[in-house]
Amino acid sequence: MLRSVGQTRVTDSGEDPRVTGLRAAVSRLRRELAAHPGRFSDREVAEEELAVLAEMAARGDPDIARMRRALLLIAGAIGSVSALAPGVLAVRNAVDMFGEVPRQR
Repeated sequence: MLRSVGQTRVTDSGEDPRVTGLRAAVSRLRRELAAHPGRFSDREVAEEELAVLAEMAARGDPDIARMRRALLLIAGAIGSVSALAPGVLAVRNAVDMFGEVPRQR
């Protein structure tokens, strides 16, 4: 069950469903990447950035600007591997749920 607390919706467990979605999408893509037999030069970059996103999700307080940077690096690193495209899209959708980077004045 979802309920609202201020501007943030939370589950009965008290966790923001956006964080839950990010955690699930990152976990899925990490599994798919680990199982992918192909070799590509930026695989390590993708793995490192997925680890960054996983850590943010584990803390429950993601930094939107850093998440978007990680997403760009992941997409750049594995974007041409079509078998991983659905997983990359799921991570993108999860990151998008947090909104845009606040503009600096």
